[in-house]
Amino acid sequence: MELTYAELSSPGPVRDTNEDFVGFWQPADLEGKRARGAVAALADGVGGLDQGEVASRLAVESSLRLFGETEGDKSPQQLLTQMFNAANLAVYDRSHEDHGHKKMATTLAVCVLRNNEVTVGNVGDSRVYLVHKGEIRQLSTDHSYVGMQQKFGLISEQEAKTSEHRSILTRCVGLEPVIRVDLETTTVFKGDRLILCSDGLYAHLADREMADIVSRLSPAQACRQLVALAEQRGTDDNLSVQVLQINEVEEISYYRGVATYHRPAEPPTGGDLQPGTTLDNRFFILETISRSGMATIFKATDLKSKETVAVKVPFMEFESDPGFYSRFLREEEIGLKLDHPYILRFIPEDKGEQRSRPYIVTEYLRGYTLAHLLNSMRPLPEKDALSIASRLCEAVSYMHGHGVVHRDLKPQNIMICYDGSLRIMDFGIAKSQEGRRITFAGFSPAVGTPDYMAPEQIRGKRGDERTDLYSLGAMLYEMVVGEPPFEGDNLFVVMNARVSGDPTAPRRRNPGVSPQLEEIILHAMERDPARRYPSAVALKAELDDPAAVPVTGRCERLQKPSALNAEGYPARWIVLGIVAALAVLGLLIWLIIWRGPAR
Repeated sequence: MELTYAELSSPGPVRDTNEDFVGFWQPADLEGKRARGAVAALADGVGGLDQGEVASRLAVESSLRLFGETEGDKSPQQLLTQMFNAANLAVYDRSHEDHGHKKMATTLAVCVLRNNEVTVGNVGDSRVYLVHKGEIRQLSTDHSYVGMQQKFGLISEQEAKTSEHRSILTRCVGLEPVIRVDLETTTVFKGDRLILCSDGLYAHLADREMADIVSRLSPAQACRQLVALAEQRGTDDNLSVQVLQINEVEEISYYRGVATYHRPAEPPTGGDLQPGTTLDNRFFILETISRSGMATIFKATDLKSKETVAVKVPFMEFESDPGFYSRFLREEEIGLKLDHPYILRFIPEDKGEQRSRPYIVTEYLRGYTLAHLLNSMRPLPEKDALSIASRLCEAVSYMHGHGVVHRDLKPQNIMICYDGSLRIMDFGIAKSQEGRRITFAGFSPAVGTPDYMAPEQIRGKRGDERTDLYSLGAMLYEMVVGEPPFEGDNLFVVMNARVSGDPTAPRRRNPGVSPQLEEIILHAMERDPARRYPSAVALKAELDDPAAVPVTGRCERLQKPSALNAEGYPARWIVLGIVAALAVLGLLIWLIIWRGPAR
């Protein structure tokens, strides 16, 4: 690929320090360009933390250094993943040199251009655009709070650019030791232009203006014009832009298949799956998404449909556990019977297909969990919280209509997707009116997550549709207040509080909550299931029209949780039962070891 490149980075008309940093590199020889391609990177240091200018420089220099040192035998996707990991650790390690007293973070957008494709990696809200025949398209996804609002249709593009929440990021480089990067690959053609820019620039320019400028002018002239126009419109931020004009491309037909078909497609015969292997000659494992206490979730390519999917595979030590195996199958059974745009889509196995081991295949979601969002933005604006809760009610109503109770609704199980939708996930402890009944070991009937469990779950009951409504109310409470409804020093305190009293009135913790929304939350979180909303439909109706909700004074009738007493014993005995069972099990294991093998 032959390119013309230009860049411009400026502190802007107001600031003295430039916390942006840009870089570009490509081999000098033709063979090197064909094997490796070219790379452009742009970073915008997070100004609310320390040394944003150091973080942005480290991120760009670390990623470009790795690109230059790596041979051309890796796909752009593999290379970008390694580059972002290197950049993230470089910033994270530097910020912890002073015992973590100086937190640093930055956005990072990187483009790898090779043959006739560009692969974009992005973390944060710096943007990458493609201009093709005068039409502009954003290739990156904004990891910002206003980005989520815009995807949900809560605000317009222009409102997003001027929002007071514009600087709140939901993902950045260097803040945590592990990073997740979004990757996007697209075909490019001779004459196309790529634009990388920081939010200080695109917040003051319309997309069509940028497309017009880079289409008419040379890359160097376009950079100057874009920065000057943003300055004229009163930007108070740093300004950075890179423009790449594609002069020639080389199309190689087998290039897209390299990452998938260069490895033997053999099913695993033992041990846990690893990226680069193929499961049952169908699912090529690309990367590890997450790992829990019992299973690993992988990102994979379905070689049959060419669709990107998620594959949940239990650890091998659990596959022989009949109880776990039954619950695992039950999760898939329940997932396959549900078909709703706000519920995770399960992918069935083909008729006649035999799996070599237990696993579940679902759609692959691009986004972040509601828990992740709440870590970045607490509390949420009331309008946004109402919109999210209303959509959840729609999905919950559908589940209940099909005889399914989730029983573990929590922010970690709600995915906010980049396409403006959301998904309810994880049906591991869901209950269905159809099919076999599953017995849970350990925490027996009291399954769920303490922060969002209904009182009847803590008392040991299995729960029904109203149990999910309580969890919805608890999540809505946290969204608008900024903290869970019950807090305590330990599990005993949190669980006892739920059965012995009510949460603090939301408006006492956040006076900005409307009286009507407070009424809705407390109605959903009534301790007695019979006093809650009769259905998710009824709850959704009030969420969609809160102004019409009559305020009955529920906040004045709340009962403060008492210390552990007779009413709190069920929670305590459940936990003590677990401790006792573990002690007995440990004693049996010790006796077996002490006596030695039978002779």
